[in-house]
Amino acid sequence: MKYIISTLGCKVNQYETQAMESFFMERGFERAAPGEIADAVIVNTCAVTAESGRKSRQTIRRLRDENPGAVLAVCGCYSQIEPEAAEELGASVIYGAADREGLVEAVVRACREGEKRREIDEPFRRRELERLPAGAVDHRTRAMLKIQDGCVNFCSYCIIPYTRGRLRSLPPDEAGQEAARLDAEGYREIVLTGIEVASYGADLPGKPGLADVIEAVAATSPHMRIRLSSLEPTVITEDFCRRLKATGKLCRHFHLSLQSGCDRTLKAMNRKYDTEAFFEKTELLRRTFPGCALTGDLIAGFPGETDEDFGATCAFLRKCRFAAMHVFPYSRRPGTPADSMPDQCPKKIREERAREAQRLCDSMHRDFLHSCVGQTLPVLFESEEDGFCTGHSDTYMPVRVSGTALRGTLRSVRIEGVEGELLCGTLIG
Repeated sequence: MKYIISTLGCKVNQYETQAMESFFMERGFERAAPGEIADAVIVNTCAVTAESGRKSRQTIRRLRDENPGAVLAVCGCYSQIEPEAAEELGASVIYGAADREGLVEAVVRACREGEKRREIDEPFRRRELERLPAGAVDHRTRAMLKIQDGCVNFCSYCIIPYTRGRLRSLPPDEAGQEAARLDAEGYREIVLTGIEVASYGADLPGKPGLADVIEAVAATSPHMRIRLSSLEPTVITEDFCRRLKATGKLCRHFHLSLQSGCDRTLKAMNRKYDTEAFFEKTELLRRTFPGCALTGDLIAGFPGETDEDFGATCAFLRKCRFAAMHVFPYSRRPGTPADSMPDQCPKKIREERAREAQRLCDSMHRDFLHSCVGQTLPVLFESEEDGFCTGHSDTYMPVRVSGTALRGTLRSVRIEGVEGELLCGTLIG
C-alpha cells in the first residue's frame, strides 16, 4: 500500500505528520513516489486563518483528483471545526486535531475493508498530551520533539484554542528521555515545539516552566544543540535567559510572536504585552545572547488599524531590528471575536500594508545577513549538491561551503560573503 501525506500550517503539524508516517511504515505502508498514484491520501490541515482553511480545501481537492480511487483522509485543525466540509470534499476518514495513531488505524481499515470513520472529539476535554514518536522519518540531522499542546491565550483573531483545547505538557523527565534517545540515534539538533510553549508546564504537578524542560533536555543530550519554536515574549525574563545560557546548548535564534507594533492594535488583539515590554525582551535577549537572530510574525490590516497605527508598527519593526519576519495580511476567521469587529480593513489595504511591511523586513533581513560577514558560526550541515554542502547556523541562517561528506556534522564556518539568501564561507579546521 502506498500513501501520500500533505501537511499545512505549523511545526506542530509537521511533527504530527512525521509521527503518522512512522505509524504507516510500521503497518507496512510505503510513501508513494513523486507522480505515483497512492492508495491512501492524508491531508493534515490548518485553520489558523480563513486563508489557511481555503488552502486546506484546495489541497484536499487537488490530491483527491490526482489520486482517483484512493482512500481520502483529513485531519487537523480545519477538520476539527468543519468536519462536514471535509466530508463534502469526499473524505471517508475524518479526524480532528487529536489521536493520530487512531487516524492511521482508520485509514488502514478503510484501505483493506472500505470502512468509513469520522472521529471528532471535544477539544476542551483533552487532559493529557498525546504521546507521539519524536525524530524524523527521513533520518534528517534535525529532530522535533513536541513538548506541549493547547492554548488558553484566546487572542481575538485566533481559532486555535477551540481546535487544540487546554494546555497539556510533556513532563521534563519524559522529554529528557526522548532527547537522550534522539541523541543516541545520531541527531545533532532538537527543536522543542508546541502550540504555545511559553505556557509549558502550567498543567503539570509543581508547575515546571519552559526553562525546566530545556534544562532536562540539555542534560540528557550531550551531542545535540537545542532550538526553540515560536515564543510568547512574556516568558522571557532575566532568570529564563540566565538558565538557558548556562546550558551552553541553545541556538541563538528566537522567534517572537509580535503580531503588531502598535499598542492600540495589540490591545484589540488581546495580546498580553505592549511595545515597551516587547522591546525590553528583545534587548534582554541581545544582551544575553550577543549576535542572536530575532525573527517574528506580523499581521497587517487588523480590524481598526489606521494608517497611523500601521506607521507605528513599521517604526517599531525598525527599532527591533528583526533578522526576518513572517508577514501576513489579516485574514478573517469565522468564530473569532475579530471577525465581528467593526472597521474591517478592505482586502486591498490589508494586502498593500503586508507588501510594504514585507519590503521593510526583507531589507532588515539583508542587513542581518551582511552583518554576519567576518563572523565564525557553528553550522549543522543537512544537504550536499554539486560539490557544495548547505546547512543552518545557530542563528538559523542558511550557510553554504565548498565540500563533501559534511551532512550530519556540526562545523565552524568563517562567513565570507552573501549570495542571495545564502551566507557563504569556509570551513575552519
